[in-house]
Amino acid sequence: MTDELATIIDLIRYGASRFNAAGLTFGHSYDNALDEATQLTLHALHLPHDLSPVYGNARITEAEKEEVLSLFLRRIEERMPAAYLTGEAWFAGLSFKTDRRALVPRSPIAEMIENGFQPWLGDREVMRALDLCTGSGCIAIAMGHYNPEWHVDGVDISDDALALANENKTRLHADNVRLLKSDLFSGLQGEHYDLIVTNPPYVTNDETDALPKEYAYEPDLGLRAGDDGLDLALQILRDAPLHLSADGLLVCEVGESEKALVHLLPELPLAWVEFKVGQMGIFVAECADLVQHNARIRELADRRRPAR
Repeated sequence: MTDELATIIDLIRYGASRFNAAGLTFGHSYDNALDEATQLTLHALHLPHDLSPVYGNARITEAEKEEVLSLFLRRIEERMPAAYLTGEAWFAGLSFKTDRRALVPRSPIAEMIENGFQPWLGDREVMRALDLCTGSGCIAIAMGHYNPEWHVDGVDISDDALALANENKTRLHADNVRLLKSDLFSGLQGEHYDLIVTNPPYVTNDETDALPKEYAYEPDLGLRAGDDGLDLALQILRDAPLHLSADGLLVCEVGESEKALVHLLPELPLAWVEFKVGQMGIFVAECADLVQHNARIRELADRRRPAR
């Protein structure tokens, strides 16, 4: 059945067809079968991820075909995300090492980083920035890469995630990034930032339990966030003013928990970011607004379980 596969484009088409027929779930860096088949094919052939389409008709050897098909088979039988099979994920134009120690990099915040957080920052000067819940380090390192004059801290509670982030820091020569272990803000006493960016866990308990098998390879710690997905986000909203400069900004991703947050805090002015593909559950908040509404935020946050 595979004897007729002779070129790169043949393999990619075949892989996409097999993935769709197997009912795989996509959502880790790529959102469709064709892109994942391309990713796995080029990885197995040791070719760049942005290979020109003109090479699509390049012929492959039998040994190369076997390498590609074995990756396809693992993707189908194990349901492991393609990025974990290749050990690489692209985020904000940068190549990150990725494995099961942290979530696969995929936040739309990458688009904000590449756009310099405009128009949100305006003409504000950023000297220090924080990536809270840094995971693989992708947001912190990308911020440092595109803004070499910034001093960026990346913070996580997971030793495994921080070890992976350190490997990515070395991989991408991110000398202006410092990685710290902290349970949210608990280990950051006295630290202040002009910009805090965070992609915390925000998946509800029910949604986490019902996720497809692909997500079971990722650490539960990076996904689960209570019955409405806001256990950590509310703590971040409560404590961020203690670590923001007076005109500082908080950028926070809450995904599908956006509706629950707006319902709980309808009076809090949040600017929901419009991306190229539409809204993605990411808001920008001014420090002054967080201070003004801190009493209500604190009331809600304090009802939740303590920070992990």
